[in-house]
Amino acid sequence: MTSRPLFKVVLAGLVLLVALGVVWWRGSAGPDDAGAPPSVAAIPSAPGAATHTAAATAPPPAARAGPREEIPMPGCWDGLAALDRSATLDSLHAAVSAAIQARDTALVAYLQERLTELVGNDPDRALQLVEWAVKAAPPEPAIYLEALKAAPAVRHPRVTEKLVAVAEDKSLATPDRASALDALETQHRFTPETRGRLKAIALDDSADSAAWVATRTLGRVMKEDYERTGTYAPYWKDLLDIGTTSDDTAVRLLALEMPSYSDPLLDSDSIDTLAKVMRTDKERDVREMAAFRLAVTEDPQKALSAYRAAFDGEHDLCVRWAFLRFAVRAAGADALPLVEEFARKDPRLRQDYLDFKALYATGTTDFARIWLGKKEHHDCVVEEGAPH
Repeated sequence: MTSRPLFKVVLAGLVLLVALGVVWWRGSAGPDDAGAPPSVAAIPSAPGAATHTAAATAPPPAARAGPREEIPMPGCWDGLAALDRSATLDSLHAAVSAAIQARDTALVAYLQERLTELVGNDPDRALQLVEWAVKAAPPEPAIYLEALKAAPAVRHPRVTEKLVAVAEDKSLATPDRASALDALETQHRFTPETRGRLKAIALDDSADSAAWVATRTLGRVMKEDYERTGTYAPYWKDLLDIGTTSDDTAVRLLALEMPSYSDPLLDSDSIDTLAKVMRTDKERDVREMAAFRLAVTEDPQKALSAYRAAFDGEHDLCVRWAFLRFAVRAAGADALPLVEEFARKDPRLRQDYLDFKALYATGTTDFARIWLGKKEHHDCVVEEGAPH
């Protein structure tokens, strides 16, 4: 009985997809080129490239007699095979410029990958990309630095030093500084000196978005180093300093969030700092993030004490709810006496206490499973990037 409606829905979806493809194809084609793909044949490094002739692509006479559907097909670029065979940094540089001029994003993406392959482990080629990035106009800097980010040569000490220097250069546009920082995210580790320089950028009020990217880069390399060697403490100390001293709310929030992607057990000393953030930071999101970060620690009982100390001075229901649920995450069923105390002080949280009590009574101990069974009782909107 349900097969006909289902068939109609599927058929209607297919028709819509074809129609959208036709509109996109016709809309992207210029009035004179009838949808012909861009060409890189004019690039000096691609001589002798074979071209598609009109006879090879023309439809048979019967097909030209009336209107017909035009289905979009993958792009095809004259001269690309020849360019690939004899590719050099200079020829790919010229090809990138031509592709940008033609607004051909697919070709740009392909050329970016070829640049990564050509750079490989060669630091001199890597430095050439950085030089082009510094001198070029957008969007070229981001293309060259993204290509470098994926190449092993980005971890050569000379290349790392150059990228950090670019990131520190206040004469450059902020997006270019941010792109240099982004290219550093594939490092396996940072030296203390490099961490200090990135921390300085993160704390620089004039760095704008570069401060945010510097913070993210520290966090992502912390994750890489932690997964490779178990080292996280030096990075976390820098991030904790950023999270407590930056004037930028977004930077503070990100600094406290970054350990979430590797979830190391935080040491006891970090609890004191996070406890202060929960009590004193002026932004609700940052106080919640501190509570979230505190939930994965080697000293759950000290974490519970920090939640208790922050609760009375907190008047935002959503932050109080964060203290409650992350206390449960930190200590499991051992947090239930504290949760009951929170519910007595704020009756709006009573149902949460009853929910958690009933869930743990079933014998389940894993917080992920407990959380799946927990009903939501508060209108606390969680924005992207915020704790949940």
